[in-house]
Amino acid sequence: MTTYTPMIQQYLAVKAQVPDAFLFFRLGDFYELFFDDALNAARELEITLTGREGGASERIPMCGVPHHAAEAYISRLVSKGYKVAICEQTEDPATAKGVVKREIVRIVTPGTVMEEKALNGTNNVFIVGLTAEEGLIGFSACDITTGELYTTQFHSLEAAIDEMLVYSASELLIQPAMKQEIEQLSLVWTKQVAISVSNDAHDSSLGAIFELEQWAKVPAIERSAILFLLTYFQQTQKRNLSHIRQINSYKAKQYMMLDAFTRRNLELSETVRDRAKKGSLLWLLDATATASGARMLRRWVDKPLLDKLVIETRLDAVSAFVSDMLLRDDVRMHLKEVYDLERLIGRISYGNANARDLRMLQVSLEQVPGILQVCSNSNAEAIQQLVDGLDACADITALISSAIVDEPPLTIKEGGMIRQGYHDELDRLRSLSAGGKQWIAELEQIERERTGIRSLKIGYNKVFGYYLEITKANLAALPEGLYERKQTLANAERYVTPELKEKEAIILEAEDKRTGLEYELFTALREQIAGQLPRLQRLAEVISKLDVLQSLAEVSARNRYVRPHISEGFDLRIEQGRHPVIEAIDKDKVFIHNDSMLSRGERVTLITGPNMAGKSTYMRQVALIAVMAQIGCFVPAVSAHIPIIDRIFTRIGAADDLIGGQSTFMVEMKDIQVMMDRATERSLVIIDELGRGTSTDEGMAIAQAVIEHLHNRIGCKTLVSTHFHELAHLEDTLADLRNYRMSVKESGNEVTFLRKLVPGAASTSYGIYCARIAGLPQSIIERSYALLNQPDSAVKKSYAEVQQIKLFDEVVQEKPNETNEVYQEIITALTELDLLSTTPIQAISMIDAWKKKLN
Repeated sequence: MTTYTPMIQQYLAVKAQVPDAFLFFRLGDFYELFFDDALNAARELEITLTGREGGASERIPMCGVPHHAAEAYISRLVSKGYKVAICEQTEDPATAKGVVKREIVRIVTPGTVMEEKALNGTNNVFIVGLTAEEGLIGFSACDITTGELYTTQFHSLEAAIDEMLVYSASELLIQPAMKQEIEQLSLVWTKQVAISVSNDAHDSSLGAIFELEQWAKVPAIERSAILFLLTYFQQTQKRNLSHIRQINSYKAKQYMMLDAFTRRNLELSETVRDRAKKGSLLWLLDATATASGARMLRRWVDKPLLDKLVIETRLDAVSAFVSDMLLRDDVRMHLKEVYDLERLIGRISYGNANARDLRMLQVSLEQVPGILQVCSNSNAEAIQQLVDGLDACADITALISSAIVDEPPLTIKEGGMIRQGYHDELDRLRSLSAGGKQWIAELEQIERERTGIRSLKIGYNKVFGYYLEITKANLAALPEGLYERKQTLANAERYVTPELKEKEAIILEAEDKRTGLEYELFTALREQIAGQLPRLQRLAEVISKLDVLQSLAEVSARNRYVRPHISEGFDLRIEQGRHPVIEAIDKDKVFIHNDSMLSRGERVTLITGPNMAGKSTYMRQVALIAVMAQIGCFVPAVSAHIPIIDRIFTRIGAADDLIGGQSTFMVEMKDIQVMMDRATERSLVIIDELGRGTSTDEGMAIAQAVIEHLHNRIGCKTLVSTHFHELAHLEDTLADLRNYRMSVKESGNEVTFLRKLVPGAASTSYGIYCARIAGLPQSIIERSYALLNQPDSAVKKSYAEVQQIKLFDEVVQEKPNETNEVYQEIITALTELDLLSTTPIQAISMIDAWKKKLN
């Protein structure tokens, strides 16, 4: 058995408490990592791996980071999904007997990060907790940087995970029984989410942080999920989280349901191609002036409303801002001076706010009276109601102003942050310290005149205190025995005098008392402000809401959007609708507008026509206009009558699931299955190129069956595009289906896509023309047209029979016998291939093997 030194034994004992986290073990001015933590951290952080003796026969792997720079390293690890446990010295090394006591003071996880370097000001950092009881799933989501807490419940784990993805959670806390199913579901997540498993009993006493009346209204399963999270916070953060005090309990049916694939396909908050904000609906609508407003806007976009009254209330406020540009500009002017109130409040409660944070809070609060005056003086009732009775927290502004200097230092333990006149004893100590330093300056001048050495200076450091320093070139001019030698340097000597020592003691004592008193005064001030958190949080919420409303108004006015008419009926009518994002990205290009009508007698629109003609763009714009209307924004159209839509489903674009071994067609069918299972009469279903990915006959059969099911059984509003223009006959048998096509202009051999939706079915898909535009060889284009113009029986010949294609002519002529044998072998393999049971990876391997044989 290996015998380690006492310090390493202590390390191992602490590490055993956090086996799933990197342990930052404090040793002097460094955090050190040992054993596997050192090996892994050196790789992840790209820092030097060393070793040390620890009692073992071999050197123990070791690496470390400076204490003052640890935040950056912790942030890098947490951003990669790791946890970091911070172990500090809890007793003074000078008085410790044996190994200095150490303990974990905090565990930083992806969902509990508070370090500024790890935070994006415009994004929330949510951690989601799930509990299961009696067939229900309790759901809670919390951002400890802002104190926001949301909770609801679901009947299935899959539905709860859909909601977790809406919050774009950084960490998911689950019970052990959920682990296997969660790991299976996580295979298709597009965002990295750290999964933490906890079997600890919930600390029911933590519910006392909420008002009793509020806590009693929360359903039992939701209380369970909240306590699950709070217990985890207690174990990892080990400090007060009093800013988490407002529970936002909601029912899933209060918001439009948008699964992860629909949000991705519609590019609500990020683009499909590079997952960037630019090019998304959020990017278009974001003209916010504050970080908290930007985060609220993201939540609105992710969760459109289903309550007509609340939607209309938002639209009233947006309308007021749209019609009054001066009001909008005045509010924006004040908002631009407001810092991130929510996170400032969070840091104050958490106990890691510094003097600069309080100063930023003061500057932000100083803007509130101006905002209140501008809004109260407006003629818009919706704006007046929003700020009516709002507490400007003027007393908190005055308190900070009287205590904190205008430009405080970053650290809170070295003084210099409390204003003169705030505290009498501090002023006295500051005067003593300043007087002592003035005495030092005067002594320096006296000693220069006394010795005749003009370069003589009095300096200070923490090790030797105050000293007189004389360069070696001037030592000959120094009278013998005048000073007491203290330290020898390469180019100078340092001395002290009894008088200097005496004054040093007075100065340092005053300095220590001053900095200590400043720290005490600051922490007391911070705690005093923390006691006013409910007032500040209410103010922050209103400021954020004002910012979002003015942002929606700014974008609406700039782009000539109109107020939608919201109804609880069925019919959707959009006159001259436009795709908001595409229009904004390419401002120099005229966007072709289109009308939309989905009514009781015309609720299924079947769109045929060529690729590249604008079918996908048109269908997306209908969905985006509905989303915009239900978050309370104006929409890009001449007029829009939007019914309350409970869910939007989209199937747009190809998406192989390579990891799961599923083809594009299989993924499409699974998406269709979800739509058939969950859609209601109030839903909007959008399916692009229904039935592709399999044979023509089977694809058309499936497409027809799906359309009939949507029409006959679900009865929802439906937009379907297909390249099977043969399906146009469905208009004759399905009463509420109408054929539409994307208009095309033909001129000789040239085709122009007009991107205009017109009644009627397309007669061709223009596939060969699209192939020509894509740049396929002319020989293939010519052969394709030749085959297309032959009778059906000729087109259906096996590929082996059609050997005249020019693509293969040169190969056959060069090596006729060998090539024909390989060719026949490949054709035989293709004929016998079962496409539906072949995974994409297997197909790629077979194609690679055939390519090598042909070469």
